[in-house]
Order: sequence, then structure tokens, then C-alpha cells
Amino acid sequence: MRGAFITGTDTGVGKTVLGAALAASLAATGLRVRVRKPVESGCAPGQAGLLPADAAALRQAAGAWEQLQRVCHFPLQAPVSPQRAAELAGLQLHIADLVSACRVGIEERDFLLAEGAGGFYAPLAADGLNADLAVSLGLPVVLVVADRLGCLNHALLSAEAIAHRGLRLTGVVLSRLSPKPDPQMDNLRDLRHHLGAPVTLLSFEHSAGASSPPEAHLSAVAALVVSLTA
Repeated sequence: MRGAFITGTDTGVGKTVLGAALAASLAATGLRVRVRKPVESGCAPGQAGLLPADAAALRQAAGAWEQLQRVCHFPLQAPVSPQRAAELAGLQLHIADLVSACRVGIEERDFLLAEGAGGFYAPLAADGLNADLAVSLGLPVVLVVADRLGCLNHALLSAEAIAHRGLRLTGVVLSRLSPKPDPQMDNLRDLRHHLGAPVTLLSFEHSAGASSPPEAHLSAVAALVVSLTA
């Protein structure tokens, strides 16, 4: 199965922004991209039920040709970890449920772009973490890191955890949450030095709430698209 698993060093670091840019760029190459965020917490109630905003953004970027319920099978309301949100909703999710939700409808020629929730070791279900879902899917991993002070430790710990789980880290993406980071920092250079692995390192501005990925994001992920489809 072709695809990628998007994870982060934390919540709110720009996974969905990166995922939307990747989905749009991959679809532009002619691939049939199926995006999946199998569980999403913090969903606002709407007329048709809970609205998973991240999953909706991924779906739109991929071409909006699948139903939102298939992109996100388990929308949850409480703005806490999916494991806790499921418990508060009276549900007990298991990693197997999330794996099934990711794989439903996938055909041999499809490209599966799956996004976790929170950091790589964040609790995702009653019996596992994001890491366990990634291992079950067996996809190359893209790690999103907020470009800020302290991110080097988070990125290196996450990279080590990904390797420890036997997964291939195919890209590390620096998401710039502030338009004016400290000019004395150069996290891109430092990560390239310390990781030492053949990974793609990118940097782009985070712009939450956009209806579609801006051209700058699409250009930034071009090298990552090449590595994922090689």
C-alpha cells in the first residue's frame, strides 16, 4: 500500500496544514489520494452532527470526492486526547478500529495519506498510541515540528521513537508558527546536522483556517512529494 503517515511532535504544530498541502500536491500528480484522520477530538456540533474541521480540510485539499464520514470515522466533541474524548462520549476505541477506518475503501492504486492526532506517543485509543496506529499501517512517516525554541529536543526524541518502532522517517517538516522567529535560531540547519538521516527538511509558514493550501505550501512540499512517490 502506497502512502504516508503524518505525525507531529505535539498538538497544534501544523500537521493538517502540511497534510492539506501534501494531499493537493499528490492529487495534482494524477494520484488518487485518499485522506484519513480516523479519529478527531475537539469537534464542534453542527446540523449534521459533529464537524471534524481537520478532516474536512484534508478532504477538501484531496478533491472532496469522498464522504467526510469516511475521512474521519470517529469525530469526538471533547477537546482532549482522542482516548479521553472517547471515554467521555461512552465509547471505547481500539487501534484495530482506527486501522479499519483508515483502510476502508482503499484500492491497490490509491495513495493513503493518514494523519494522527497529537504527538507520536500521544494516546489515541484505549489500547494504543499514535505510534501503534503508524506501525499497524506500516507507512513511511512524515514528522511535523513547530519551528520554535525547544523543538530540537522534541524532534530528535520523536525521530528516535519512530526508528525504535521500525518505521521509516521520510520527511521532517518545520512548521513556522510565527512569521518572525528569533533570527539567532536556525532549527532547519541544526536538525539537518543532528538527524543525519536522509530526510527531507522543509520550512513553511503556518496559516490556520485557509480554505485551500496556498501556493507557497504546495511549492514547499514538492521535494517531499517526490520522495513519497519515488
